[in-house]
Amino acid sequence: MFQLGKIDRGLDQTPARQIAAMFRRAITAGELAPNEQLPSEAQLIEHFGVARMTVRNALQELRNEGLVVAEHGKGTFVRPAPPVRRVASDRFARKHRTEGKAAFLAEADKVGYAPSVDRVRISRETAPSAVAERLHLPVDGEVVVRSRRYLANGRPVETAVSYIPASFAAGTKIEEPDSGPGGIYARLEDQGHTLARFTEEVGARMPTPDERRELEIGDGVPVLLVLRTAYDTQGVPVEVCDTVKVAPSYLLEYDFPAR
Repeated sequence: MFQLGKIDRGLDQTPARQIAAMFRRAITAGELAPNEQLPSEAQLIEHFGVARMTVRNALQELRNEGLVVAEHGKGTFVRPAPPVRRVASDRFARKHRTEGKAAFLAEADKVGYAPSVDRVRISRETAPSAVAERLHLPVDGEVVVRSRRYLANGRPVETAVSYIPASFAAGTKIEEPDSGPGGIYARLEDQGHTLARFTEEVGARMPTPDERRELEIGDGVPVLLVLRTAYDTQGVPVEVCDTVKVAPSYLLEYDFPAR
């Protein structure tokens, strides 16, 4: 069971950093479980004998690291979302599509969280220039755009926007909210575009205000950016997918041979 320690005023480390370090160790060691509530500001002030701003600075440091979340009117809690272990070498395997599972569902089965998707929006648009270049489309090329939000155990962990050439998606379930078993990659393969490989670019930054609202994250929590292009066996790019992921919710796992 987690018990609060004491701060050492003889250390060079500030009291706020010492308090944050205590909670960080407890969360990392599992002494504070996901969803567990931290003591209130008043309790921490009384226990440590410090100013309110010191306690707030300590909690802000933990929020910035994505270890805790603050719920208005309720308090501060250990971040509840379990990591989504994203196995790059496996998640797009054809065996999952054969079983009727899109990549996010395959991840859920591996880790053991309850997956869901909401806010699905579909439109036809002129491809943005960077997308048109990746898809080898003319500057006025048309794409079907599918945007959606993914949730793990009811908590948002990712938004994704896919761009598929309209010539490949027109008249298929790719243009419907429910794209069917196996997701849009299965539908592309139904059209004869057997998938062969994917390329991904991974980056990180702080989220925009809109992204914070969409992903329901507080200030200071970073996001991962993954830009993926899918190619068929003829080397034709068939989809570009732009995803924004809550960084503390994901572990990116890669397995590749040494050559």
